[in-house]
Amino acid sequence: MLQRPGLVVLTGPPGSGRSTALRELTAAVPGPVHTGGGLAMLQTVPALALSRAVRARLPAHDVHLLAEAVRSRVRAGLLVLDDIQYADPATLAALPLLAAHCRVLVALRTPHRLSAPALDELRTAATAWVQMPPLTRDEALELARRTAGHLDPAVVSAVVDRAGGNPLAITALARQAAAAKPGAGPGIDQVAYAIASALADLPRPARTALAALGLLGRPAPAALLGAGANDLIAAGLVAPVAVLAGAEAGSGRHAASEAGVSAPDGGSTARHAADPGISAAAAGDLLLVPVSTYVAETAAGLLDAAARVELHTRLAELTPPAEAARHLAAAGDLAGAHRRALEAADQTSGGDRAALLLFACELDVPIDSRVRLAAADALLTAGRASAAAQVLRPGLGPEADVLRGEALLQADNPQAARDAVRAIPDAATGPVLAGRDRVLLLAELAADPDAAQDLADKISARHPQPSPGVAAALAAVQARFRTPGWDAALTTAAHSADPLIARWSAWLLVEQLAADGRLTESADIALDAARSAADDLAYGWQTRFTAAADWALALRGSIPGELAPSASVPDGDVQTSGTGSRPGLGDGVVRRDAADGVLGRVLNLTDRALPDEARGYATAATALIEADTGLLAAARAHLDAGPAHPATAWVAQETAWLDGQPDRAREASSVDGGLLAGLHAITARWAAHDLGVQSAPPIPGGLPGAARRTLTAWATGTGFTAAAEGWKPIALRERIRCLIAAGVTDTDPARAVAALLSAEQLADAAGLTVLAGRARRGLRRHNVHRDTRSPRSGDQLTRRETDVLRLVAAGEPTRRIAGQLGISAETVDTHIRAGMRKLGARTRTEAAALAFANPSPDDMSDTLKDGR
Repeated sequence: MLQRPGLVVLTGPPGSGRSTALRELTAAVPGPVHTGGGLAMLQTVPALALSRAVRARLPAHDVHLLAEAVRSRVRAGLLVLDDIQYADPATLAALPLLAAHCRVLVALRTPHRLSAPALDELRTAATAWVQMPPLTRDEALELARRTAGHLDPAVVSAVVDRAGGNPLAITALARQAAAAKPGAGPGIDQVAYAIASALADLPRPARTALAALGLLGRPAPAALLGAGANDLIAAGLVAPVAVLAGAEAGSGRHAASEAGVSAPDGGSTARHAADPGISAAAAGDLLLVPVSTYVAETAAGLLDAAARVELHTRLAELTPPAEAARHLAAAGDLAGAHRRALEAADQTSGGDRAALLLFACELDVPIDSRVRLAAADALLTAGRASAAAQVLRPGLGPEADVLRGEALLQADNPQAARDAVRAIPDAATGPVLAGRDRVLLLAELAADPDAAQDLADKISARHPQPSPGVAAALAAVQARFRTPGWDAALTTAAHSADPLIARWSAWLLVEQLAADGRLTESADIALDAARSAADDLAYGWQTRFTAAADWALALRGSIPGELAPSASVPDGDVQTSGTGSRPGLGDGVVRRDAADGVLGRVLNLTDRALPDEARGYATAATALIEADTGLLAAARAHLDAGPAHPATAWVAQETAWLDGQPDRAREASSVDGGLLAGLHAITARWAAHDLGVQSAPPIPGGLPGAARRTLTAWATGTGFTAAAEGWKPIALRERIRCLIAAGVTDTDPARAVAALLSAEQLADAAGLTVLAGRARRGLRRHNVHRDTRSPRSGDQLTRRETDVLRLVAAGEPTRRIAGQLGISAETVDTHIRAGMRKLGARTRTEAAALAFANPSPDDMSDTLKDGR
């Protein structure tokens, strides 16, 4: 386009990269370049843009003479003008004349205030009219990372979501996030000012339409936006959803730019979306979205108070009741917002209904007690116990007191729950009395389990045919003391028609099964309950159950491709073998690759806003998988950022032990019984062994059989192999640890070596890198030096080279890699050099990056050579 005389026009909204594109094109074109442009403060100075380019005073009184004066100076060079929306009429009139003899490249910001005749003349003279496309998502993410490379990926994604494909907004928001500033630092103010100055050139209806998109926070039909929609399309500030999605699917910004180039006759379909001639009828059918949410928010911020109220009020008339309620609240019509919120709540269910009722209760208007009761009930069912407790105030009556007690109980405040229902008399109605007794029993169970047994007997006598809530509370007492049939009783309660009782009972069942080491059953029931909660939009319960299931699966572990009993795992992580099975009690058989599937799901969970219980399990699952595979720094980072939780407490202890810090792994457990208490004690015994401490602490009570047999083996010095068999249906990693313990404690070399070889084989097959290294260190103590050279593998990385490069990618130094893999530092260096040679890398860091940039299926399969 710039190899012969002609006029090329780059157009786009503020911050779209027009000036950057000018610089890049200028650098790519040979020959002299004459650069100038318009200035906002000097728009009335004749021929200023051209004078700046040729560095001379020009005869602006005569357009033809002006064009000849510029042509004589530019000749075979390139004339580049930026910001011609600020150019005077003489400059604009001279451009078509210059285009006949010179190469001319100009940038025109949209919106602008050029007259229609001047714009038509430019379009007629232009050999190419290029609409600057927004960055694709990949390009936007890359720009944000270059601007602030240390940002967490979730923050980078949020920046791009808000900025859209606008480079200026991406850069400003990324710098703001990097500086941990709130929304209005000096840098962001300058960007907002630049955008606001450009938006001032829009007609008032267009500014109002863009502000409406900023307030809506979602795509909107052009008909809703009114007459300004066409101007926004023409300025490139909004685009039809389908067009923007198509740009995202493109191969990059360069390709999008090519597609956006058009001749002045409007032959390009890409330009058609931004063509000011698009008909109102056609625009009315389009669903429009702002190219940059940030620009739309800036437009909304330009509204004065009266205009903002007026716009919110109009949007309330045009949007569904749920949105209308929030617009009315923003406009100050709290009573109207309350009515609309209740209207919307009547039209929906689940978590959406709970959110709307909570919104209605938070408005500063008189709230009917029936609304508060309905809100609390919906919030409890959705898993938002703390919010339910806040909605209900004391003095609303016995029914409200029962609901408030239930909410406080589920928010882990049993003493306050007891106080909330204590005043309800025995003469209360049946449902209220049943609710009171349920809260009192569960509060007593949390405070004094032995006293709860006596209270349970009294409540059973008072309720010979207990309600679902009372039956579930009685089942909880049975579960606490492991009365025969407790699991069947909780399973029955988990299938109650009352969703609140059903989810509470299912949660208790999931945790109690996990405490008994029945991890597969616990995961299956949790996943079944998560699907049910998802169907009802009960996000709090859904994430809690999903995280608990992933924790159970991560702890259980598996060897890729093995057959394991299970009923259901979501998202295609398992393939059911044979006939299907009903989710619930683990009666199916599946083929599973647990670590990869679980890690993907829990990493996705930890990036979201979760209840603390869910975040605790998700963090523990993530960190355990990372620590077991040698990514100890990543595991520690997740644990440091996670909440306090029994599962994360043990994983932190275990990570310290895996990292060769036994002095930090001897902490006593605060968990009372169950699998986690056993795991704490086992890790502490390993830490004592590594430190050479011979004392044998008492074995805690209430442990699963496998944990108790393992601790007994530590106390007696024998029985580890039998204990390992006990872990087989429970937790693969603990089975391996028992085999390693057998190898390092057995005085018979043959038995010790056999146990260590079994541990090494299982750990390698499961990808448990650190435990495999422990097994190899044990073998070396028995002078077992097998031939560890693999067959020649050509350019294919061996399994050991892959393990080493994975730890290099995680930032681990050679010494720590050697310790984790159970090999010498010299062997680590040998594997690194071999990987560099095979990958054509010049540094160890480059080799690690190449190894995991695009892993092939062969790299991840069991066919990798076992090159230790």
